[in-house]
Amino acid sequence: MKLFSTRDTKDSVEFSEALLNPSAAFGGLYAPEILPVCDKKFWQESENLSYRDFALKVIEKFGFDISGEIFAEALKRYKNFDDQKCPVKFTKFSENCEILELYHGPTRAFKDMALQPFGEILSKIAVSRKENYLIMCATSGDTGPATLQTFANAKNTRVICLYPKNGTSEVQRLQMVNADAKNLKTIGIKGNFDDAQRALKNLLADNEFKDELAANGLKLSAANSVNFGRILFQIIYYLFANLHFKGRNFNVIVPSGNFGNALGAYYAKKMGANIADIRIASNANNVLTELFTKGIYDLRKRSLIKTMSPAMDILISSNVERLLFDKFGDIRTRELMRDLKENRFYKLTDDELKELKNDFKAGFSNDEECSEIIKKVSEKGILIDPHTANCFKLINENGKNLIVSTAEWLKFTPSMVKAINGGMKSDEKSEMNALAEKFNVKIPKSISSLFERSEIHKDIAEQNEIKNKIIEWIKK
Repeated sequence: MKLFSTRDTKDSVEFSEALLNPSAAFGGLYAPEILPVCDKKFWQESENLSYRDFALKVIEKFGFDISGEIFAEALKRYKNFDDQKCPVKFTKFSENCEILELYHGPTRAFKDMALQPFGEILSKIAVSRKENYLIMCATSGDTGPATLQTFANAKNTRVICLYPKNGTSEVQRLQMVNADAKNLKTIGIKGNFDDAQRALKNLLADNEFKDELAANGLKLSAANSVNFGRILFQIIYYLFANLHFKGRNFNVIVPSGNFGNALGAYYAKKMGANIADIRIASNANNVLTELFTKGIYDLRKRSLIKTMSPAMDILISSNVERLLFDKFGDIRTRELMRDLKENRFYKLTDDELKELKNDFKAGFSNDEECSEIIKKVSEKGILIDPHTANCFKLINENGKNLIVSTAEWLKFTPSMVKAINGGMKSDEKSEMNALAEKFNVKIPKSISSLFERSEIHKDIAEQNEIKNKIIEWIKK
């Protein structure tokens, strides 16, 4: 199966090429035109498979140009998760709602689900081609630590991580600035995640920058969900959830973010998962609520609001473009993306909005509501992070629901303590330990040790300084 530019389907590439070079024609993203379908026989044969064997069975249906052996080796990375046999966990919240916990990997966030195998595959391809790559990522908090962890000391790779200086939790920041492998570099930028993501996209399209890298023996790739290699592994856990629900219809409720996680649910639904609604939960930065309820993407009067769910503090969700491509084709997608770039606004037709509403519903919560939800859920003995808390208003009481939990609570201790106990009375590490003891949960050493280490990466850059800082580092 080939992947196509969302803005011009004349541009098509094999999966391996999209993995290594994710920039598509006219600034688009690579995406499938047609998805494989999981038929009745597929589900019958999958009933007793382990997660890793099931993942291989799904990947095989795509017919990508990478061998099954490479995928199989990459999926062994799931042995680094809490449960070596299964990287995900289903927790019952109520009779009609379960929580899909995706944060049981090395960096305690759902990004490990995709980036653990992704890093292994990209490195192996680079070695086989005898090429060296600079892998870039921009992060709102969780992509950065997961990217740095998966590529630490990986052959034929170097990694640059851009994060908003004051736009992540303290644990997320410490995970990035303490990354100690020699092939890793973290840079804080003065700006928000949208600025970091814009800088990444600009560098991916910057021929002068790529020429400079080439002169130093490097090609350029990206670990953000602009790379379809990320999306592939996010489809799988929704198909696995379909097995869990044994053929019953269920709604997926997912924190908004950069829309890659929601896109994975949409693709899984098209492939045969019995997903009814995909419910997009936003925080106060509720631009996607407006898109899915009114058909408008309007940034003209918006400015980013900092909330207690920082990984969702995003106004431009890149993966919406792949949804538009799947629904309306490359020509319309290119038109809409041009309008967003030039006018900071686009509007769907009534028919187009109706098409989105066939699959999606949307809503949002403010910080006060999220705090109340965190406290209420904690009274059941369950700790949910502030991003997951945004999902609970969207539970459909008349059907089965699957809330997608994207990060472990301990990455956001101050917000958790404020919601449950009224506020911080000590330092973050002490408060984290106290909350863990109260709820009888174990804090991974990878998190607790962060507070004892000296920061390695101290660079903070203006946006116009990023390019030169990267070039300086690769020349060392």
